[in-house]
Amino acid sequence: MSRLHVVTGKGGTGKTTVAAALALALAEEGRRTLLVEVEGRQGVAQLFETEQLPYEERRIAVGPGGGEVYALAMDPEQALYDYLQMFYRLGGAGRVLRRVGAVDFATTIAPGLRDVLLTGKACEAVRRRTRSGEFRYDAVVMDAPPTGRITRFLGVNDEVAGLARVGPVHNQAQAVMRVIKSPETAVHLVTLLEEMPVQETADGIAELRRAGLPVGSVLVNMVSRQRSGLLPPDFDPARYAAGAGRTALAKAFATAGLGGARRGGKADRLVEPLLREAAEHTARVATEAERRAEVADFGLDTKEFEMLTEGVDLAGLYTLAERLREQGVPR
Repeated sequence: MSRLHVVTGKGGTGKTTVAAALALALAEEGRRTLLVEVEGRQGVAQLFETEQLPYEERRIAVGPGGGEVYALAMDPEQALYDYLQMFYRLGGAGRVLRRVGAVDFATTIAPGLRDVLLTGKACEAVRRRTRSGEFRYDAVVMDAPPTGRITRFLGVNDEVAGLARVGPVHNQAQAVMRVIKSPETAVHLVTLLEEMPVQETADGIAELRRAGLPVGSVLVNMVSRQRSGLLPPDFDPARYAAGAGRTALAKAFATAGLGGARRGGKADRLVEPLLREAAEHTARVATEAERRAEVADFGLDTKEFEMLTEGVDLAGLYTLAERLREQGVPR
């Protein structure tokens, strides 16, 4: 079973929402999960309807399985101080670095350093043990950068290990890559059943595999509800747009208490907008079927999340976690 779950996806696919749902789903009875946010947007705090997260591991929820979910909003500056203290025992010198702006300077001239710090902190949480020798966290879920950046983000420590041939920096970079490239790690890709997200997911999978990084599951988000029973599978909105079909619908609405069925009446006026919405829904379901076939060709474990019509609040997040548990949590 993977212990580091890296969640990536094209922008707009609901990557952070899916990462949060995964962290909740992994929090089975007696288990402890850490949800790590690396992009500094405080999206996790918004989803869990809590105050802005500091740079510390804080319990934010109890999973539907009874386990605990902790969260950490990464701060590259603080991560650098941790790193320097861990390997060079700088002590109070860290405060001097902050005053002179050394951290901003370092991350500006060496953009890869930021990714080294973020991945290093997450992998440290994966390896950390309690005094009794047990892992502090049973699983770590990383809300990672988008698909277009994920391979470079995860592989940056390989570059660092090559540049720094000896010493603590080299050793740390190698230790991070041992975790990231091990069976302990799985990179999950979030997508929608739309052309561009599916294509970017395909490209991301290929790039991850070329880099030797472990690909996990495809998590399909915001899928249209197809089994609601409101529309038959062969529903054709055009048949009801005029004539007897339109009259029949208006009468049905009137029978349901939605106004008069006569031409121009309230029930009659409902026909056109409802048919338009039905046509859009039918077209989307047909498109999703085509994209679903493309996703199946990836040959990966696939999970689907139905679209929540009321939006994603805290209750909706638990609903997504339960749906994921029903399908089987990615391993």
